[in-house]
Amino acid sequence: MSKGKDWTKEEVREYGEGFSAIVVPINVTIKGKQRILDTTQVENLLRKARKIVISNCECRTRVRGCDAPLDVCLFLDAAAEERISEGLGREVTLSEALANLRRTNEAGLVQIAVANGKTPVYICSCCPCCCYSIASMKRFGFNDSLMSSDMIAIQHDDSCNDCGLCAERCHFDARTMSNGTLLFKPEKCFGCGLCLSSCQSNAISMGMRNKK
Repeated sequence: MSKGKDWTKEEVREYGEGFSAIVVPINVTIKGKQRILDTTQVENLLRKARKIVISNCECRTRVRGCDAPLDVCLFLDAAAEERISEGLGREVTLSEALANLRRTNEAGLVQIAVANGKTPVYICSCCPCCCYSIASMKRFGFNDSLMSSDMIAIQHDDSCNDCGLCAERCHFDARTMSNGTLLFKPEKCFGCGLCLSSCQSNAISMGMRNKK
């Protein structure tokens, strides 16, 4: 790894080789190893897991680019047992895992699940300043590292009061403010749901992305 905080372009390319991420509803099969999930999808995975382990985020531990919490990565079942055997995590109850999920949402982190075949094995809580996957898209233009999602936020302009809270939470520049008015660019939305959890006027919902 290079010295300093940021991932280099070469490191991102090497570390993320062969990975892709896509937002999908639960029980829909994908070929990619990574996918972005909203809070409801993560809750469903946690409730089905027989063992859950919390471990520190390797990206944020390395980069230290923000003050977001470190102990947020969730390992499930066999991956959880392996993490314990390596001394790199602690087993938690379902209620503790759900509390951790709420904490990461409040911190504005994006849940990215990494799967082994069809089954997610761990769930990272990612930020754009430290996470190699999100950084690869935002800083280096590696758009194939985070592919378009099946889920998308739906904007209800008649209910929006242009408070700007969702724009502050959006890591993908899908929501911005211009002269006090919210601008939503759905083509940039990755369906993580951070905007939904911040909206106080019920102006956002989640739905399936229309495929051409």
